[in-house]
Amino acid sequence: MKRLDGKVVIITGGGQGIGFGIAVAFAKEGANLVLTGRTESKLINAKKKLEDEYKVKVVPVVADGGDENAVKNVIDKTIENFGKIDTVINNAQVSKSGVMLADHSKEDFDLAIMSGLYATFFYMREAFPHLQKTKGSVINFASGAGLFGKLGQSSYAAAKEGIRGMSRVAAAEWGPYGVNVNVVCPLAMTEGLKAWKENYPDLYEKTIQGIPMGRFADPETDIGRVCVFLASDDAKYMTGETITLQGGSGLRP
Repeated sequence: MKRLDGKVVIITGGGQGIGFGIAVAFAKEGANLVLTGRTESKLINAKKKLEDEYKVKVVPVVADGGDENAVKNVIDKTIENFGKIDTVINNAQVSKSGVMLADHSKEDFDLAIMSGLYATFFYMREAFPHLQKTKGSVINFASGAGLFGKLGQSSYAAAKEGIRGMSRVAAAEWGPYGVNVNVVCPLAMTEGLKAWKENYPDLYEKTIQGIPMGRFADPETDIGRVCVFLASDDAKYMTGETITLQGGSGLRP
C-alpha cells in the first residue's frame, strides 16, 4: 500500500515547475490531485502525464488564487469530485522579481500580495471546514527572499513573510482540530532557472558557490518528498514550523 493511497491533495501552481514536481511525488504515493493554475494547457498536460504514469485521478481547475470566487470554485470542484480534502499546498506565486523597492509601483506590490498572501488566505479559509473533517494538513510556501532579505524581492518577500506569519497563527488556532500547518522555503531548479543558468552562466556559478550542497533542489525528490512527509501521519505532531530546503545556504539557528 502506498503512503498516501486515497488521499486528496490540492496543489496550486501544479501544472509546472515546483508545483508539478510536488504533484509527481504525491502521485507516486497514490494521492488523487486537484491542480490549479492560470494556464489550462499546462494543467491538462500535467493531468495526462500523472494519470498515465501513476494511475491516480487528477482534476485540473483553472484559477487565479487572488480571485476569491475562483478559489471557492476550486474547493467546490474538489468536493464534487472526491468528497473530501486531506491536504492543501499553497505553492503558486507571481511577483515582479528583480525590481528594487524604490522602483515598485502599487500595482507591482499588489501583484505579489494578491497572488501569494491573499491566495493562501483564501485557500486556507475555504478548505478549513473540510480539513477539520479529515484532520488534514496545510503546506504553505515561503522563501529565502523573506528570510534573508534578497535584493530586488521586496514585494515577493513581503507576501512570503505574511504567509509565514499567517501560517503560525493558523497552526495555533487549528491545532485543537487536528489540522497541522507548516511552511517550506525552497531553492529549487525550475525551467525558468534553467534558462537563467544558460543566459548567465557566470552568475549561476557564483550563486552555486553559496550553496553548500553545490546544487539547486530537485522539485520532486528534494521538495516533493518533504511535502509528502508533512502531509503524512508521521508529521502530525509538527505544526507552525518553517523548513528551509536551501541546500545549506543562509544557515541560521
